[in-house]
Amino acid sequence: MIKNIFLNMLEGLTGFASGLAVGCGFVALLTVLGIIPRLVQLSKSAHLIKSYTGAVIAGTLFGTFLSFSDITWNQPNGTLLLWGTFHGIFNGMLAAALTEVLNVFPILSKRLRIDQYLKSLLMAFVFGKVAGSLFQWLIFVQK
Repeated sequence: MIKNIFLNMLEGLTGFASGLAVGCGFVALLTVLGIIPRLVQLSKSAHLIKSYTGAVIAGTLFGTFLSFSDITWNQPNGTLLLWGTFHGIFNGMLAAALTEVLNVFPILSKRLRIDQYLKSLLMAFVFGKVAGSLFQWLIFVQK
């Protein structure tokens, strides 16, 4: 009996510590990449900074809730298209912020002496990502 209580407490502590570590990593990633300040700067909407922060928090909590619950969300295709578009926008902003911070592509193109092909290189990455995502979704998920 005491052994089960101890194991349950240990599991709870491990789960809490793991969640805390993942949450801190997510916040650190958003902070280092500066996604929200960059979004505010590009959209010239500094007056909505609390809305951006609230949207990130609400989205994170809602995503966590959906991940750990048995709720299925059967919606019309239009709603799922909108939902997928929001996911794509977020992932695109995350990738763009990471690229902007690291300056990977300009450094790569200078080192390989392909400066004139930088735009084509970026478009190849974009189309490759889209094609891979569609392939994964249409072939593996839709069974």
